[in-house]
Amino acid sequence: MKLILYTVLVICLANAAYAQKIKQQARSAGADSVQLPVRQLLEVKVKDDRMQLKKQEVSLNVELVNAEFIQRNLGGSLMKTLERLPGIKTIGIGSGQSKPLIRGMGFNRVVVLDKGIKHEGQQWGTDHGLEIDQFAAEEVELIKGAASFIYGSDAIGGAIEVKPGQIPAPNSLGGSVDLIGKTNNKLYGSSVNLYGRTSNWFASSRFTYQNYGDYKVPADRVYVYDYAVQLYRNHLRNTAGRENNIHLDAGYAGNKFRSVFYLSNTFSKSGFFANAHGLEPRRVDAELHDASDRDILMPSQKVNHFKLVNRSAYTWPNHKLEMELGYQRNFRQEFSHYVNHGYMPPVYPQSMTISPNLEREFDKRVYTANLRDHISIGKHSIMAGLNTEHQDNGIDGWTFLVPSFKQTTAGVFVYDKLKLNEGLFLHGAVRYDYGRVRMFKYTDWFSSDIPNASATVSQKLVRADDLDRSFNSFVWSLGLNYHTEKLALKANAGKSFRMPIAKELSANGVNYHYFSYERGDPSLSAEQSYQADITLSWKQPKWSVQISPFYNYFPNYIYLNPTANHDYHYGAGNQIFQYAQSKVMRYGAEVVFKYALLSNLTTELLGEYLNARQLSGDKKGYTLPFSPPASVLVNLTYTPFLKEGLKDTYFSVDYRVTAGQNNIVPPEKKTPGYQVINVQAGTKMSLYGRPLQISLQAQNLLNASYLNHTSFYRLIELPEAGRNIVLSLKIPFSLKANP
Repeated sequence: MKLILYTVLVICLANAAYAQKIKQQARSAGADSVQLPVRQLLEVKVKDDRMQLKKQEVSLNVELVNAEFIQRNLGGSLMKTLERLPGIKTIGIGSGQSKPLIRGMGFNRVVVLDKGIKHEGQQWGTDHGLEIDQFAAEEVELIKGAASFIYGSDAIGGAIEVKPGQIPAPNSLGGSVDLIGKTNNKLYGSSVNLYGRTSNWFASSRFTYQNYGDYKVPADRVYVYDYAVQLYRNHLRNTAGRENNIHLDAGYAGNKFRSVFYLSNTFSKSGFFANAHGLEPRRVDAELHDASDRDILMPSQKVNHFKLVNRSAYTWPNHKLEMELGYQRNFRQEFSHYVNHGYMPPVYPQSMTISPNLEREFDKRVYTANLRDHISIGKHSIMAGLNTEHQDNGIDGWTFLVPSFKQTTAGVFVYDKLKLNEGLFLHGAVRYDYGRVRMFKYTDWFSSDIPNASATVSQKLVRADDLDRSFNSFVWSLGLNYHTEKLALKANAGKSFRMPIAKELSANGVNYHYFSYERGDPSLSAEQSYQADITLSWKQPKWSVQISPFYNYFPNYIYLNPTANHDYHYGAGNQIFQYAQSKVMRYGAEVVFKYALLSNLTTELLGEYLNARQLSGDKKGYTLPFSPPASVLVNLTYTPFLKEGLKDTYFSVDYRVTAGQNNIVPPEKKTPGYQVINVQAGTKMSLYGRPLQISLQAQNLLNASYLNHTSFYRLIELPEAGRNIVLSLKIPFSLKANP
């Protein structure tokens, strides 16, 4: 970037000197004025290398994707869109929701940040998706590997930061319209953006709507725990849904001070696959569900996530002070017909104030405050910060899994980046965190018959007791960056931690999605992790290669351990799964190789491998749940030079080969390997004077039937979605151009 600016400056000075020389010659000849000859300069293209510079100056393994990548690879959700990147996987929940896995770690081990604050939903649940509107994501930064020294407890496995759109240019008014359609689940949707700005004040809005039906799989029968379920026209009954998102932004952008308010409300309603929920998969009215592929019947879920965030920054010499203040409310309801088990009454009592269809309800309110100061002192770039968060979690419904709880966390950190020269940086960080969680007693609304030495006693049992636990930890990180014109080396080592969540401490109920009975352990200690990451890359004019090996050691990893016992008082005889801790070792690598076959024909290879093993406990020698198998994606992209009016045209083919996963931990099942072909094409053109961006995808082009080991529905042998043609259009427009 500096070289480009210097080049432009030299050109301007040279032209000024030339003009001055011509004028002097004219005055010497007695002329009052002179017509300067017209000199046409060649086009100068200024490329934004901000992403590459950031990757060179941080020691963590960082991937950055922009809006163009998201547009080209639109999936059913933002996390599904990012799954193309090596080391990134998802737990798929139907066709419209998913949750992220980074190097096999997910749930509360991966932090998702939206507009600078930690996105807090019900991320502990396997069946709970991520309430993020992918149309509102301008850029996504992914940190593969522990980042606890910046983000605190839950970043022990990595972090995903979703960044909002850029502030509009001064004195501009415009927007864009996105349209999308999918064939597999008959999805249609639109996202409309409007923005405007004066010299300093600006506002922006976005409205997104999507509606989809039951999605199809390349199978006409699935087995839910050995019970054969026939599928009508290959549809998974009751997997339809809809989504409504509203975003309103407004703020002030000056030379030194900037402050933006972000308000968003994300709502979704979707069904659960009717035959894979509850205690009895055969209690499904197939005729009712199959009458329409767009209705949403029970079992179903409604999720509303409201968020209000203020981001402010003030800059003065050698300092930049940043602050985020946020409020969130995640309100989740799960609906199902009343099904009694254990000592629950066979008929739902009319005296109950809770609806007989409200199976579970989770109401989370979160208050967040972040403060950071960026300080430049000589060769040092120092960031010191404070993160605080308070949660208030309530529950409702006629079943119980986790109690109500309140949680408060706070952390302080200092991070120093030392620039020794243009190609060598050293990094060091320390952080201290404190957390407190208070859980509240829960007693059954019905009586159970409990035998004792003399007689059988009928009483309302306590499912969870009051519990007050505090945790604290000191973590650190050391790293370096070294890069030349061709070689780049990044290395990082450190310690991270994660405090146990309420479910791990106090769960005591049936997980209806997995037909299991889960129990927490109030004595669990905070997870600790020691990790090392290396990224080595070499770049040549026609090719480049990057290898990223990593290693993790957990002295006390928390996991859900299947036992030989069954619960008959609460769980209708379901197998008991008990939270426990063990020593765990994890290692693996990602590789990226790119080669330019021709000036407009490139190929790319993306590979990933992970090995995890428990070193102690009841499952010593086993792997960890949701450990993704090794896979390789081979891409071929053709970018032809077409006639004027078509720009940035591309044709691309992805061929993914995934190995079988035979290294499992019960109750997981071995998953055979598979191959999938995806095709993408797109271009930019002008339509009636308006720019139009067209993107077309054919996902699972050959309609292959395969099982995804990290899928939510893997346990019931449910294959992934069949062939899906995705067409998306983006139409930006400008009503008033900045001068």
